[in-house]
Amino acid sequence: MSQDIIADVLNEIMNMKKSGKSELETSRYSKFLLDVLKIAKKHKYLDYQMDEKNKKLKIQILKLNECKVVKPRFDVRIEEIDRYMRRFLPARDFGLLIISTSRGLLTQKEAYEKKVGGNLIAYFY
Repeated sequence: MSQDIIADVLNEIMNMKKSGKSELETSRYSKFLLDVLKIAKKHKYLDYQMDEKNKKLKIQILKLNECKVVKPRFDVRIEEIDRYMRRFLPARDFGLLIISTSRGLLTQKEAYEKKVGGNLIAYFY
């Protein structure tokens, strides 16, 4: 276990997917991780429930091929987003990049619309 909770949990999700399981329960979470998972849930890659009483996070895979953290966390300007989409995503309109901006976590489409750059966090497809 490292200090990067997002990387650890997304790695656990991919290991769970490779082993054929569809549900993960973890006690490691953060507010930032929940924001990343909220975006993935909105785009129907994952579903999650937070159990406040037992401090557990349950994650279920819906239609996920791959999810990974981008390390190192590259600084990206609005003009460079397309380059990183080609690098991390298999096709142009397939998948999403999650970017941490001054306006919160955004997907690459939202960053284009709002004309902001930031740091690459993760990708899902």
